Amino acid sequence: MDKLSLFIALTAVAVALQAGVLLAMFIVIRGVASRMEALANEMKTKIFPIADQTQIIVTELRPTIEKIAADVQETTTIVKGQIERTDAVVNDVVDRARLQVIRADELLTRTLDRVEQTSDVVQKTVMSPVRQFSGLMQGLGVGLEFLFSRRSQHNGGSRRERRPVPQDEMFI
Repeated sequence: MDKLSLFIALTAVAVALQAGVLLAMFIVIRGVASRMEALANEMKTKIFPIADQTQIIVTELRPTIEKIAADVQETTTIVKGQIERTDAVVNDVVDRARLQVIRADELLTRTLDRVEQTSDVVQKTVMSPVRQFSGLMQGLGVGLEFLFSRRSQHNGGSRRERRPVPQDEMFI
């Protein structure tokens, strides 16, 4: 055999081998294609109806969801406005209360000062004359007692002892 026959025989074997590989690939691809077709049919029968139902539900619920979103937005705006008004009212009340506390403190301070001044005035104008009057009356009493005790001694009466007046009786 010559070289050409050997080359032709090897080429024939290589072509036959390629044909076998191509046939095996065809069979495998056909099997895969049939499984893909079965999977596609299953998707059509199971997943597409679910997707269609989901789309219908979303389509039906879209106006409701949009209304809920709009209501939530409106409610948020209203609540925000109410909170701002409440904050303003609370700040106003706190400011007024602070002002009233300051006024009450000033009033109490002025009142206590006036009570102290009045106490000093009463001490000077009432208590001092009362003490003086009490001392005067006590002096008069002692003087009269002394005068009457002298007369009774001159008249032969018994001698009376002079008794001291406690200091507490002098204060009214």
